[in-house]
Order: sequence, then structure tokens, then C-alpha cells
Amino acid sequence: MELILKETLDNLGQEGEIVKVKPGYGRNYLLPQGKAVMANAANRSIFERNQAAILARIEGKRIVAEQLAKKLTGITITINQLAGTDERLFGSVTSADLSEKLAELNIVVDRKNILLTDPIKTLGDFTVPVKVGFQMTTDIQVSVTPLTQEA
Repeated sequence: MELILKETLDNLGQEGEIVKVKPGYGRNYLLPQGKAVMANAANRSIFERNQAAILARIEGKRIVAEQLAKKLTGITITINQLAGTDERLFGSVTSADLSEKLAELNIVVDRKNILLTDPIKTLGDFTVPVKVGFQMTTDIQVSVTPLTQEA
């Protein structure tokens, strides 16, 4: 089944591309969600006429992603957590925690775009990849330190 994508999908293609997908995926997901249209002659001509606007939108998204990557490059986040004597945390540091810390620095990143495979459960320094968009990722440094209790 050939479809024209109406938006960029990471695992499939960019907006305006003609892609071949299995009929069930197209019929049950892409078409009902409005993420694609059938690649017939009428829809192809519409997308060819709108090609300049599509390219401008894609370029705008690329520029925003590059700016976010520049902001995130070299950034270090310090998180204080309660820890036991064996350097294991009481609880864990999740992508939601990292997203909140970035928001405190006026950098908005959705927690789904923080590619933390497993929650951090020990003290130390970690490198965490962040998906900034337009199929680009950048790394941030996360330093988990013990929380000092004051009497």
C-alpha cells in the first residue's frame, strides 16, 4: 500500500514522502490517525503543489532541533538523592526527573525524548542521550550525588 505522509514519523519517513507500508498498518493506524493519505493522482498533485511549504516546515523543524542540541551540548545536571552506604539510591532517577531539572534551566524537553534505558539507581556520573528532533540526538551529563541531611 502506497501512502503520502502528512507528518514526519521517525521510523517511516518525512512529511510529503511516498512510502510503502503493509495494508493493515496503513488502513488501521496511519489513515485513521490522519498521519497519511492514499497516494493517488489527486493527492500526489496536491502535495506537489504544496512542496515548497512542506520543505519550509521541515527546514524550520531542523533549525529548532539544532538550536536545542546546541543548548543541551555540554550541559551537566546534578541530582541529589537519598542513598545508602553502598551507593544505591532509595528510589531512582527517571526521565521525568531529568525533564523537570531541564525545565528549571528553561530547556523544555519531553520526558519521552530522554532516552534513558533504565532508571538510574546508583550514585555517579552518567551520559544520557536526548532526542532533540529531526532524527538528531545529543548527550547530557547527569551527576547523581548523595543528599546531605541537615539536623
